[in-house]
Amino acid sequence: MNTLYYGDNLDILPRYVRDESVDLIYLDPPFKSNQDYNVLFREQDGSRSASQILAFEDTWQWDQAAARAYQEVVEHGGKVSDALQGFRKFLSDNDMLAYISMMAPRLVELWRVLAKTGSIYIHCDPTASHYLKLLMDAVFGPTNFRSEIIWKRTSSHNSAKRWGPVHDVILFYTKSDKYTWNRISQPYDAAYVADFYRHKDSRGRFRLGDLTGAGRRTGESGKPWRGVNQTDSGRHWAVPAVPGMSPEQIKSTTVQERLDALDTLNLIYWPPKGSIPQFRRYLDTERGGPAQDVVTDIDPLSPHAIERLGYPTQKTTPLLDRIIRASSNEGETVCDPFCGCGTAIESAEKLGRQWIGIDITHLAIALIKHRLKTAFNGKAEYEVIGEPISLPDAQALA
Repeated sequence: MNTLYYGDNLDILPRYVRDESVDLIYLDPPFKSNQDYNVLFREQDGSRSASQILAFEDTWQWDQAAARAYQEVVEHGGKVSDALQGFRKFLSDNDMLAYISMMAPRLVELWRVLAKTGSIYIHCDPTASHYLKLLMDAVFGPTNFRSEIIWKRTSSHNSAKRWGPVHDVILFYTKSDKYTWNRISQPYDAAYVADFYRHKDSRGRFRLGDLTGAGRRTGESGKPWRGVNQTDSGRHWAVPAVPGMSPEQIKSTTVQERLDALDTLNLIYWPPKGSIPQFRRYLDTERGGPAQDVVTDIDPLSPHAIERLGYPTQKTTPLLDRIIRASSNEGETVCDPFCGCGTAIESAEKLGRQWIGIDITHLAIALIKHRLKTAFNGKAEYEVIGEPISLPDAQALA
């Protein structure tokens, strides 16, 4: 059952979420940017209102609570304990250490609930990404680090004495070396197409690829084909896959027969001067190229976008769609332990995943309920746990 939890994820996760029951975790925790984030509401006529609600304080202080969180992690021992002690020696007792001490036990809990084939993406900015990467190495292991994804979150930023900060960082880790991965495509860059797919015919644009490999061979791949003796150039036939030919058919045909099949499909380019033929590799515009770790084809959330809810750190839906499609399958469970205004939750619901959302602010819970009702015409089925609906509930939550 899809579930929205109202409360602190460090309390919710051990109480309600089973070991290795989550297939994908996405989290966008506060970044330690020392800002207070407010939601500014609008009047019914569309004008800006003076009323604001504090969404969250992204300001962490080294105090008794932070010291207690630090001590609890250290006393458990292990790599995470070693990492925190190293951070304290380097940073001393400051606000950044308070932030890391807050994140450490939560990441340990997220490791516990993540399936062996699961993945975790943590969204951060350069203020703390380098510290979080070391902490993630301690929790998930440096060999399970997969990618550092850069997302251009805004088109420009005026900074008088430094390069304009326009990107966020997404750290991608897995629980093990056996994890879900689905190929995700993105549109080809126009300059790349112009540079590499320079040829064109009635079937579209194509580039030329080799039909031969380096070195001479004495078997089938070393025999001439249609008067072309590739061994004269110190090479041998290296035939790509023939479209429509099964693995069994490939095994039962000769190299020369597969070359004939490619030529019948008009996939071989014969140079006018009689040199070695080449393979026509057509541009697959529908498939596109594999998604890269620098994301420039997903635009930031426009101030006037329909999906914008007014939440200060809201991320764009296509970015979450890409992450969820890449690292989970339909029916699997996605968890966002800092779910904010619910972008990951909406994407998971839309893409047929089960989901778990956790947030400590009543504003976030209310926004997500509204978002799900609006996006899915009231048909999204889920349960809300921990939301106070009576005075005793409110007292218990407090």
